[in-house]
Amino acid sequence: MNILVTGAKGFTGKNLVENLKNIRDGKNRTRSNIKIDEIFEFDIDTDKSLLDEYCAKADFVFNLAGVNRPKDNSEFMAGNFGFASELLDTLKKHGNKCPVMISSSLQATLIGRYDGEYGRSKLAGENLFFDYAKETGAKVFVYRFPNLFGKWCRPNYNSAVATFCNNIANDLPIQVNDRSTQLELLYIDDLIEEMLDAIKGKAHTCNYDGLNVVPDENGKFCYVPTTHKVTLGEIVDLLESFKAQPDTLVMPEIPNNSFAKKLYSTYLSYLPKEKTIFDLKMNCDDRGSFTELLKTVNCGQFSVNISKPGITKGQHWHNTKWEFFIVVAGHGLIQERKIGTDEVIEFEVTGDKIQAIHMLPGYTHNIINLSETENLVTVMWANEQFDPNHPDTFGEPV
Repeated sequence: MNILVTGAKGFTGKNLVENLKNIRDGKNRTRSNIKIDEIFEFDIDTDKSLLDEYCAKADFVFNLAGVNRPKDNSEFMAGNFGFASELLDTLKKHGNKCPVMISSSLQATLIGRYDGEYGRSKLAGENLFFDYAKETGAKVFVYRFPNLFGKWCRPNYNSAVATFCNNIANDLPIQVNDRSTQLELLYIDDLIEEMLDAIKGKAHTCNYDGLNVVPDENGKFCYVPTTHKVTLGEIVDLLESFKAQPDTLVMPEIPNNSFAKKLYSTYLSYLPKEKTIFDLKMNCDDRGSFTELLKTVNCGQFSVNISKPGITKGQHWHNTKWEFFIVVAGHGLIQERKIGTDEVIEFEVTGDKIQAIHMLPGYTHNIINLSETENLVTVMWANEQFDPNHPDTFGEPV
């Protein structure tokens, strides 16, 4: 299969092209049912003569070319309708009835604040594609995108999320006029997955009730089923918590498929080099060191403990707190004794066979470095963040 992507250097185009390359090169095993031979990339600076060649050979076309921020409003129609017309005319010239996708916008509804030249140009492009489908019998996929966000999106252009991510990551000011303003947002990776489904003829279809999607197996339009409705205030608060993470070590909740998870990945893509690395506080003494690595909102914290040769650490117990000790380097002995008894359980551990050992509530415990020459390195997880006002830690030798 040969795939033509117009607007290939834009935000959506770049993400699509790179994922198509992963499929073509056998790197994406979850999409092995798509066979790609060539990817034709066309953009505003591409030799115009290549469009003719690409349209003759294409088996699927993604038309992502468009104008978002012209110097003059007349450029909307030329960029969003004019090129689409040229593309379809070229396909007709070669009798190529391959499926064609067009990226439109919710602004094509012309409802309320969307009633403008940009929306009218997008609506004209939609109608052009629907007419093309009737004339040729070719399959068309018309998507009305809400606000897009994700890696590689250009800040200070047409995405508030990209601008906020970039500015907060780089300590630049942001302006929020109304924190309660709600946006409907579509994450770029969710869009890419939908576009790959479209290649296989599995696009989600719908009709529209105003601005609202009405899923319909026989719908005229296509849509991405996963979007997120969030306020500007919620976006900014999340971004500020991401920015603070290297200082607090607290990882906010980022459930699978949540907006927070997708926004965090987006935010990180804007970090400058100097913020990509940050120091952790090592608490050092003659025995070695103890360093907190990561704290979570509801699932405890991670640390790393380094014990010098012959050193014993721990010798304490907890009422409710419990931990995992995971030795990743060295040779050690973990001992646990049930409080009020002489019952001791022992575990000899080594970095050559990585195991997780429970530190049981109500058991005093220690960890001993058995080596005379090598440090003992232990990754530790506790089920709660350390609270200095209620440490739940009581010294007692095993």
